[in-house]
Amino acid sequence: MSIWDKNLANASLQSLVPYEPGKPIDDVAREFGLDPASVIKLASNENPLGPSPKAIEASKAFLENAHIYPDGGGYHLREAIAEDHQLSKDQVILGNGSNEIIELSYHAFTQPGQSSVVASRYAFVVYKLMAQLFNVEMIEVPDSDFQHDLEAMLEAIRPDTKMIFIASPNNPTGTRIPDTEIVAFLEKVPSSVIVILDEAYYEFLPDAPPSIQWLERFPQLILTRTFSKIQGLAALRIGYGLAHPEIAGVLQRCRQPFNANAIAQAAALASYQDKEHQSKTAEMTLAGRDRLEAFARQHQIHYIPSEANFVMMKTGEADRIFSELQQKGVIIRSLSSYGLPDWIRVSIGTPEEMTRFESEILEVI
Repeated sequence: MSIWDKNLANASLQSLVPYEPGKPIDDVAREFGLDPASVIKLASNENPLGPSPKAIEASKAFLENAHIYPDGGGYHLREAIAEDHQLSKDQVILGNGSNEIIELSYHAFTQPGQSSVVASRYAFVVYKLMAQLFNVEMIEVPDSDFQHDLEAMLEAIRPDTKMIFIASPNNPTGTRIPDTEIVAFLEKVPSSVIVILDEAYYEFLPDAPPSIQWLERFPQLILTRTFSKIQGLAALRIGYGLAHPEIAGVLQRCRQPFNANAIAQAAALASYQDKEHQSKTAEMTLAGRDRLEAFARQHQIHYIPSEANFVMMKTGEADRIFSELQQKGVIIRSLSSYGLPDWIRVSIGTPEEMTRFESEILEVI
């Protein structure tokens, strides 16, 4: 008998397909007999410039004290974030990546088998995976031309709905919700429903929304942000949430002790304060994105105009494209797992990496 037949594991997990991240460079090199140095990864929306040199130095300094538990309250990092946004420290929650803030929200506001949550059809797949993990019904609302249909999402709210996820810019589509539409949406959401605005790609917006100001007006709003993207600390798993003090306090009760490790906290603080490195990353990213979209137009490849550090492109046969590019040492993301078998997602890399991608993609399409 299997573990499921014996009822040892939660039945809701049997059909759960674990999140599949972009393939590591070493795995691709081993599989196809390639030199790891020749493989480029444009699959996971990472920062091709790497972390801030100041973050690297801060990490090295903390390694000498790796035997000591981290600051469980994350005082210095939370203070810096709060001061930067003119909030109180009590409004800042640290997480093991911003994904953990999403998980904490499920812990805090949903009940297994009794709650529902709402998200857009082509939004970050982790929202749906978490719902399945917590045995919460996910109400997926169809997109409108790869944009969140906020009116339809409002109509999808039921008496048992506890949370709504919106992402701007959205992964994997790269689309942004206009500020006025978000405000109009928040004005109509019942006060009993938590709204999580995922802003993982917030820093790539030249005209970023005043979402911090929305926190005071809409106390059920949670903002999630990450150090994985523009700060380039994906390997250290550190992110944060911003919310009304009472909401943040509930989330704090749900986290594990020491959920943000000391090295990650030190690197995040140094990186957060290195605005020059962030500006350099944003400048290179926007230029690379413009270049990739121009390349797509030139070769008549349909794409969705992006506001993030990646572009979603319709190449047809996404899994084949993904596989054949891997054999050439170029890792991109097939969106078949999102129900988009004709689409790929390409992260913005260095100019040299983009030149390599442009050459290789034309050979496999």
